[in-house]
Amino acid sequence: MAQTTASSAVASAYSPTRRITLWIASIVAGSALVALCAHVSVPLFFTPVPMTLQPFAVLLLGLLLDPVAAFSALALYLVEGASGLPVFTPQGPGGILQLIGPTGGYLMSYPFVAALVSFVYRRLRGRRFSTGLIAAAAGDILILASGAAWMAVVTHQHFSTLLSLSVVPFLPGDALKVCAAAAIAAGWLRMRKTEETIGH
Repeated sequence: MAQTTASSAVASAYSPTRRITLWIASIVAGSALVALCAHVSVPLFFTPVPMTLQPFAVLLLGLLLDPVAAFSALALYLVEGASGLPVFTPQGPGGILQLIGPTGGYLMSYPFVAALVSFVYRRLRGRRFSTGLIAAAAGDILILASGAAWMAVVTHQHFSTLLSLSVVPFLPGDALKVCAAAAIAAGWLRMRKTEETIGH
């Protein structure tokens, strides 16, 4: 009888409704995390692009969520921002104007970057710190490339000027964000495996 009750509890914990609810909650929480990190922002006097924790949040969500959830979380974030909610960095005009402004390329890349990081991370052999580094680094390169490409369209700057405005100043900080995201994801996975082992 006790064994039957325990089995029913386990089945209930992993029911389709519960899984869907948790999946949706992870998407909403993910968009909130990016919004929070967007407000950890330092303006730089020589470029319209502020230094912010947004890329860290995008990379981390890519490592923690499945590709569809990761894409959905960042797409929700952009919808929130476009609708006028204060989720973008405070240095910009907010709303759609921020999406079409000089920093729009970074923002619009986020859903695709999160999905890419998630896909690569899950395709590599063994989800650990080293594979997290590879996946997160690939995503960060896409963020920087998208940001530079969009800024080129908006500002018509020379290539070397674009690099100094949109890529080079952020490389050291982005390297730390990539490492931090990979370390947190690896730690989270180890914790989940430990909990599952104890549960069995």
